[in-house]
Amino acid sequence: MSTISPEITVAPRKKVTTLTLRQMKARGEVITMLTAYDYPTALAMDQAGVDTILVGDSLGMVVLGYPNTLPVTMEDMLHHCKAVARGARTALLIGDMPFMSYQVDAKEAVRNAGRFLQEAGMDAVKLEGGRERVEAIRLIVEAGIPVMGHLGLTPQSVNQLGGFRPQGRDLAAAKRLLEDALLLEEAGCFSLVLESVPARLAGFISDKLNIPTIGIGAGAGCDGQVLVTHDLLGLFDRFTPKFVKKYADFHGEMRRAFGEYFAEVQGSQFPAPEHTVEMADETWQAFLKEAE
Repeated sequence: MSTISPEITVAPRKKVTTLTLRQMKARGEVITMLTAYDYPTALAMDQAGVDTILVGDSLGMVVLGYPNTLPVTMEDMLHHCKAVARGARTALLIGDMPFMSYQVDAKEAVRNAGRFLQEAGMDAVKLEGGRERVEAIRLIVEAGIPVMGHLGLTPQSVNQLGGFRPQGRDLAAAKRLLEDALLLEEAGCFSLVLESVPARLAGFISDKLNIPTIGIGAGAGCDGQVLVTHDLLGLFDRFTPKFVKKYADFHGEMRRAFGEYFAEVQGSQFPAPEHTVEMADETWQAFLKEAE
């Protein structure tokens, strides 16, 4: 038993699996998912009890400073996945397959998906797209690799979509979204992310599927929720999507701390005596004598 306070003890959590998520949906329990890209963040999330950690290709924007996710490479993703895997022990870990790692050839998609598990310590992979990805999903699942789908606003298709815009708002698009969701379930996906989809449509799709849905900007009718952690913490200052709730303003606090550090160094206030290491006077005197 691990102790939180003198009055409260919490039993160690069991490893979250894809079966865990299906069982949570069946019991009506809401699934929590957040993004992480490094060891300390993953460790804190795991200790907080987050069910699922996604190493998202959103790292291209919030960590690497790209304008979108398209420049992110397999090597970028594997590097950050390895760090997250070292920090989280119980959450289900999902690696986001980057642009052009699965679109060209289904067999190449299987090889790349396998690297997330074999090299980077992930439990599953996520990829974007609907019916056009069914063949790749089938082959990846047949190789024993769990796949999470992603429908609605798919950031890797930002140029095709005409920007970061909500999806499924007209009749034809809504019908296609439902059809794609059913196709991805049939292809073997264990879960789906629904991003920037009308809440009523997302809830309807969630009810139609046996697999859990994870919403981001898709309302409370999904089986779970995910946010990009840098948005949640107020770390990403370029823009904040409408669907994000900021739980902190870390960017502002970091700017304040950096400014205070700068001022104290410039004013010779830091380092103070309590921040330095000294040697005994007799040792110093002996050193000076030897050095002369």
